[in-house]
Amino acid sequence: MTDPIISCRNVWKLYGPRPEAFLKRHGGDPDPAVLKREGYIPAVRDVSLDVMPGEILVIMGLSGSGKSTIVRCLSRLIEPTSGEVSFAGQDLLQASPRDLIELRRHKMGMVFQHFGLLPHRTVLQNIAFPLEVQGIGRTRREARAREIVGLVGLEGRENYFPRELSGGQQQRVGIARSLAVDPQVWFLDEPFSALDPLIRREMQNEFLRLQGLLHKTIVFITHDFNEAIRLADRIAIMFEGKVVQIGTPEELVLRPADDYVREFTKDVSRDKLLTVRTVMEDSTMPAGPAGGNGETVGVDDKLLSVARRILSQDAPVRVRDNAGAEVGLVRRERVIEALFAAEA
Repeated sequence: MTDPIISCRNVWKLYGPRPEAFLKRHGGDPDPAVLKREGYIPAVRDVSLDVMPGEILVIMGLSGSGKSTIVRCLSRLIEPTSGEVSFAGQDLLQASPRDLIELRRHKMGMVFQHFGLLPHRTVLQNIAFPLEVQGIGRTRREARAREIVGLVGLEGRENYFPRELSGGQQQRVGIARSLAVDPQVWFLDEPFSALDPLIRREMQNEFLRLQGLLHKTIVFITHDFNEAIRLADRIAIMFEGKVVQIGTPEELVLRPADDYVREFTKDVSRDKLLTVRTVMEDSTMPAGPAGGNGETVGVDDKLLSVARRILSQDAPVRVRDNAGAEVGLVRRERVIEALFAAEA
């Protein structure tokens, strides 16, 4: 089994007087009423999660839910009050300041909502800046920056200053700068939320294109569930500092852990999200009439594209994988339940 790149266990971040002593006094798990009574603000409460190699883990929640704080704890930009955090097997909470600087310079890329570009530097100079901090010579760092310019579609704008760019182009520069060091893990904190809807959609497309090329391990923060389900391999939903559910977009939609998650997922277009895989049965059918009328669907087909074919059949429909092998069957009742159960 593959080990996680990032792992955290029982992480707390409290704001208030002597938070470490307070946690110890209450056995590491104080009641919310006690927290409030003694004047502590629980930004993160007992969070445990893993980030697996090559996945996009989206952390989402409303403002104040703790999503940005937990990501800063994962990179130790914020010091957790208690708990464990490891990065590629290294105990991050025991790392020295020098070790942390080296990790952030060489293995972590970060993109934030506000682009933070250096206004007096050109696009090329902004992208090359992390390499300059590493002490890499001008020729090498600018050559690397030019590679990244091509990757993010900014050719011809290398000598522009940030004020001469659109919002989407500025965010591309921020993304390019974070990729210059070829990070092992990429942290993105609501990187598209300041953009208008059309540019935001364009940047989501660009992000997915880059991930298809680079296969980075990504922790992505958003408060927009539609953005989350478009980008995520898995989603962690936070509420008042706690992770209330982690799962694939399909799992969250079909099996919400509580009313809070259900509220997040209620307006999702299920037919566009769910695939045949989410509703099929892992069994095969005999040939002939008992096995349907020869109709088949793909395991990764969206229900939107195949629902009519399935619902028009009295018998179950065969499901095949990408190689053409039969891997199961899907019944019309399961499709109806998946698409319309939320409306009952």
